[in-house]
Amino acid sequence: MITAFSVRDGALVPHRLGPGDPVPPDAVWLDLFMPGDGEDRIVEAALGISVPTREEMVEIEPSSRLRVENGARYMTASIVCNSEGEHPSLAEVTFILAGGRLATVRYDEPRPFRLVVAKLDRTCPDNMKGNRLLLVILDTIIDRAADIIERLAQEIDAVSRQVFERESVRSGDSQRFRIILKRLGQRGDLASKARESLVSIGRLVTFLSTEGEAQRFDKEQRALLKSMQRDVASLSDHLSYLGNKITFLLDATLGMVSIEQNNIIKIFAVLSVVLMPPTLIASVYGMNFQHMPELDERWGYPLALGAMALAAVLPYLFFKWKRWL
Repeated sequence: MITAFSVRDGALVPHRLGPGDPVPPDAVWLDLFMPGDGEDRIVEAALGISVPTREEMVEIEPSSRLRVENGARYMTASIVCNSEGEHPSLAEVTFILAGGRLATVRYDEPRPFRLVVAKLDRTCPDNMKGNRLLLVILDTIIDRAADIIERLAQEIDAVSRQVFERESVRSGDSQRFRIILKRLGQRGDLASKARESLVSIGRLVTFLSTEGEAQRFDKEQRALLKSMQRDVASLSDHLSYLGNKITFLLDATLGMVSIEQNNIIKIFAVLSVVLMPPTLIASVYGMNFQHMPELDERWGYPLALGAMALAAVLPYLFFKWKRWL
């Protein structure tokens, strides 16, 4: 699907191209969402570029993601999708600057794109060009990443309170620990994807700042690029802190699980030690010898029971005295 965006009457107006429809001459942004057969060739003919395939977009080499070909700038970044669901993912998006126009190629629908379209639909400068539009999209992506990180920090704090609250420490509820471990795993997965996204965005912004295309940005736009670089660095540092906190909480939770397992093992160990002496006494009197004088006495049975009880109580009292229980 191809959507052409043009600036008309102070707003960014979308126009979905059907089969055989020409590209509007005033279009500043061509958005290819899951391009079908022949749609990539339409954009290639309109902008004089080569639209990358989906396989080329997922390549991780910097030379494949950030390059210049025939005067066009090709930049691929990873953007977090479905961050509020149980299975967040990364979507590869390619930005192509050519002849003052912007083309985007994507196979998912990251939320920043909807935010940009909604924002520029209300008000859009009449002199909006592809390079300026790219900065608006990148700035929105970084703002969205900041929102994800803020929510992630709040969720990690909530999990931290669950890990160290008294009820959790005392109850030994295995189900609670399983839930905590699952939440920590999900938050860790989201943090790693957000960090990977910021790394790709940071490289893209640096590429724009240092490459020859930067000479086409005015003073205000160059200042925005520097601001985005600082924001990406700051957010990456905060993600490193959150990653360390998640690791600490995982270690703490696993340590509590280990303590609970040790307590269970200790209970069985104490029971075996307490029951071993009475078992020994019972085994002695269970032997089939003919000459056992105690068996012929009236007090033999109570004496054996008393000895077994005493043999069980004394180890228990010794354990309590040594504070092993």
